Amino acid sequence: MASRREADRLIQEGRVRVNGRVVDELGTKVDGDGDLVHVDGRRVAASSRLLYLMLNKPAGFLVTLKDPFQRPTIRDLLPPALGRVYPVGRLDLESEGLLLLTNDGELAYRLAHPKFGVKKTYVVKVKGEPDREALAKLERGVYVEGKKTAPAAVELLTHSSKSSRLRLELYEGRKREVREMCRAVGYSVLDLKRVAYGGLGLGRLKRGEWRFLEPEEIDRLRRQVQLTIQAPPSKRRPAERRS
Repeated sequence: MASRREADRLIQEGRVRVNGRVVDELGTKVDGDGDLVHVDGRRVAASSRLLYLMLNKPAGFLVTLKDPFQRPTIRDLLPPALGRVYPVGRLDLESEGLLLLTNDGELAYRLAHPKFGVKKTYVVKVKGEPDREALAKLERGVYVEGKKTAPAAVELLTHSSKSSRLRLELYEGRKREVREMCRAVGYSVLDLKRVAYGGLGLGRLKRGEWRFLEPEEIDRLRRQVQLTIQAPPSKRRPAERRS
């Protein structure tokens, strides 16, 4: 019924009860089968159907399920009958590309947390032609908001005096990290697309389309973050295009 961050807020506000007792400690363990959990007096039950999706997010859509200013969100790209699934990590409004969504909270948390080192691959168009020194700085790590970014793999795909394309492989998930890294070495980002996450690529998935992950893809993600129990496969459906 809520994302991990929203759930923390509900707990801190004293709105969550487990077996009739108000819970105020974050990270409290509950038994999904035996414990009774209520939020604002309403019982919360664990979803019996775990869903794992890949979306090719277009630019201009917020990675959130609700926006107070009524701007387009990724929810507009998914059928209402699908239920609540939550985005794994971030893609800012202007960026596009691969976005994973799931209602498997533990997997989503681990995939997004830097300590698990899940690889994310981006293709970035920047203004101008980065020199070797700039590329080397990106590979070693640059300072963004006073904190050095982790080492990255960088490949110059195309280059000209007007614009160039880079492939970046990162293992962090900081806010607007790719844009800020490029800015830190003197090159502004013109276009940004995530093309892979955890070794999964977009393939033939078109902009604005989504699909369920295959069971072997789910297992591959779980192994990367030390979750070895196989998740039940989602019912497979064809990719759907937003009308």
